[in-house]
Amino acid sequence: MALTVKDLEVLQQHCPDYRMELVNGEIIVMSPSGYESDEVAAEMIRQLGNWVRPRKLGRVTASSAGFTLPNSDTRAPDASFVQAERLRRSPQKFAEITPDLTVEVKSPSDSVSGLRKKIDEFLNLGTRVGLLINPEKEWVEIRRSNQEAIVLHNGDIITIPELLPGWEVKVEDLWSPKFD
Repeated sequence: MALTVKDLEVLQQHCPDYRMELVNGEIIVMSPSGYESDEVAAEMIRQLGNWVRPRKLGRVTASSAGFTLPNSDTRAPDASFVQAERLRRSPQKFAEITPDLTVEVKSPSDSVSGLRKKIDEFLNLGTRVGLLINPEKEWVEIRRSNQEAIVLHNGDIITIPELLPGWEVKVEDLWSPKFD
């Protein structure tokens, strides 16, 4: 029996402390990420939000914001961006839209191949750009539909001109600071 978005909403009302996604009719309970990966995700959200909000370009969300996708899955990327003209007001429940940008940050329990697959599913459903961030190996992969992935390392600059004109972030600025 395949579960639906309504089933997910009911389950989340009964278990509000759990992050869940609906994938192919099955509910997946998401484990907490590692501290470092969440800190990196928070930094990416801060970098995006600091650029997007003053320019009124759209909406930036974290891992608790779910998207009900055209294939009926409900997924929650670690960070996301939706252009203002596509989402004029924030919905109370899950956004019934595919984000323009989806970001996944590898935690110790994630596999790179699994995160690539999740990003590629978003891309196949209309997301324009996906970022895969690997804090342990200190690289960022930019993924777009029908294009070769671009891998960036420390010393490189992340840009997404088709969505965020003028936005630039140094790869090394995403990593957790060291207070020695």
